[in-house]
Amino acid sequence: MTDPGSPFPPDSALPALAALSERSREIFRQIVESYLTTGEPVGSRNLARILPMSLSPASIRNVMSDLEHSGLIFAPHTSAGRLPTEQGLRFFVDAMLELGDVGREEQERIEAQMRAAASRHTFDSALTEASSLLSGVSRGAGVVLTTKTNVHLKHIEFVRLDPARALVVLVSDDGSVENRLVDLPPGLPAGALQEATNYLNARLHGRTLETLRAEIETGRRAMKREIDALTERLVDAGLATSVGPSEARQLIVRGQANLLDDLRAAEDLERIRLLFNDLETQKDVIDLLARAEGGEGVRIFIGSENKLFSLSGSSLIAAPFRDGSQKIVGVVGVIGPTRLNYARIVPMVDYTARVVSKLLDGGR
Repeated sequence: MTDPGSPFPPDSALPALAALSERSREIFRQIVESYLTTGEPVGSRNLARILPMSLSPASIRNVMSDLEHSGLIFAPHTSAGRLPTEQGLRFFVDAMLELGDVGREEQERIEAQMRAAASRHTFDSALTEASSLLSGVSRGAGVVLTTKTNVHLKHIEFVRLDPARALVVLVSDDGSVENRLVDLPPGLPAGALQEATNYLNARLHGRTLETLRAEIETGRRAMKREIDALTERLVDAGLATSVGPSEARQLIVRGQANLLDDLRAAEDLERIRLLFNDLETQKDVIDLLARAEGGEGVRIFIGSENKLFSLSGSSLIAAPFRDGSQKIVGVVGVIGPTRLNYARIVPMVDYTARVVSKLLDGGR
């Protein structure tokens, strides 16, 4: 199985593609495209009617037998028709997928909606809009992953809980509140908490935790002149990420109900139930989306290629977005059934990620 990544053909897919005859490639393409359109198996008689070449049902059945032997298609239950396997879908996406374009009108609509959301509310609103947009163009759920450190803060406050611990209250510009527990340095003076609160709030001005921490690190010498060493340690503790990598991230999901629109049998309902469980277990979704941050461009995960979707039989299409310094700070994507419209959704996800990056870079 190829490594999930760019939709462009990997080296391992090219020899397999070359080994297929022209009619084998065309029959395989029609089986996959029929599945992506209808979700139903397709048989030799139907293929004979839609193929651009003249072949008898018997000849088509011989080709289908070879494709099945290669692991690219299979016969579900006792049906005479065939469906692509996960391996076949991966092969099709890597080596045969012809991507569509995002039209000019659609580009303008996406940019306008996201800019309006950002101007009316906050950048988080634009991310939520991105999730809703991607949900709207797919049969799946739109998802956005971003680090909580990207949230612009309005207020920080330290509240002592006992001699050894304090609660750090982080209030963002959009009104959301996050609480973190931090350990206090031994011997901390009574007024140090208020001093640290005043020091940080005087420097917030809508900055993110990451930006504020970097500025304080740069100006550490000036900081030492203003507050003593114990309070400095407290400031460091309050700004440090006090939870693990997954918990430090923010997950936005929109359009889960879309996943219920395509139920065809009892097993479909069970698959959707399992997918909802996957979405509710945010850590696994976040870990999977975080993998998409590691590569350039759009990444595609199909079915059991990732343990998260091994039961629910679903796919993820995701692309990273960057801040003004070109640092990857999040991912946008779509989760849905394996028969997603890859040709349409891949460029949509890619374009949406680029719009988010442009917003983060001040619209340039």
